[in-house]
Amino acid sequence: MDLNKQILEAVSRIDNFARETTFCRSEYFSRHLKGQVYFKLENQQVTGSFKVRGALNKIFSLTESEKQRGVLSASTGNHGAAVAHASREADINCNIYVPNGSSEAKLSNIRILGASITIFGDDCVEAEAKARELSHLNEVSYVSPYNDVKVMAGQGTLGVEIKTQVDELDAIIISVGGGGLMAGTASYLRSVWPKIKIIGCSPENSAVMIHSMEAGKILEVESLPTLSDGTAGGVEDNSITFPLCCDLINETVLLSEQEIKEAMVLYMQHEHQLIEGAAGTAVAALLKMKDQLKGKRIGVVICGGNIALDTLREVID
Repeated sequence: MDLNKQILEAVSRIDNFARETTFCRSEYFSRHLKGQVYFKLENQQVTGSFKVRGALNKIFSLTESEKQRGVLSASTGNHGAAVAHASREADINCNIYVPNGSSEAKLSNIRILGASITIFGDDCVEAEAKARELSHLNEVSYVSPYNDVKVMAGQGTLGVEIKTQVDELDAIIISVGGGGLMAGTASYLRSVWPKIKIIGCSPENSAVMIHSMEAGKILEVESLPTLSDGTAGGVEDNSITFPLCCDLINETVLLSEQEIKEAMVLYMQHEHQLIEGAAGTAVAALLKMKDQLKGKRIGVVICGGNIALDTLREVID
């Protein structure tokens, strides 16, 4: 698998459909760290999250016969919205499986983007299992949130953009869930800037990839509720992202819910933009590593800005 080649192919494939998001220097955080801090603003991306990059690349890579059969996926959040949007752009059918009790606001967003919704099971694991089962039985393409080379390559286009937007970075901080964003982006940046330090971060309440890296194998670890819901959950046993994360990440950071909350408030106060918990996790890692990163040129991926009003009230109260 030549991932960097696939990332460059993805750039041309999705170029007219995903936004080139801003990579901007922060005056406040640069002064705070006595260095140069840049934020990659994927909260300004189509659908409000980096996820659309991978969904577009996967769906635009399908053969015509595969497109005619449509796609299946399972997600109540950013991935579901991304798959729905990409399917609409490709003019193909899309069915998203979600569990009972899913937020009506999130389901409404997916419907607005043109996807059909099937409610199945009591949690995301059951919904995903059903979608995968039907994908196999009916020979319909399943769009994974991370465990797919086309999805991972699409996320890696973010790294290509960063390379054109800044001369060089000493380090980059990326939140880690399933590892698709990390693997794609870090793979490309390491190929062009061999000395860059790759920092992965997760909430203490759900850090399956990081704990698995420490153990040298994919673990089943209980996840607790977290503001960083976009990175929460398990990692598939055969995930192609796992060995890449093990190879590419130089340092990992775990953040408490209080640290994430405080970082989100600080970012929104000084950068005047909404961010979601997964992005707050990356900002929290930046603050936690303040002494180590002093004087450095740092990139921080603001991976999304889709935060529910109730969650926002919880954060700022």
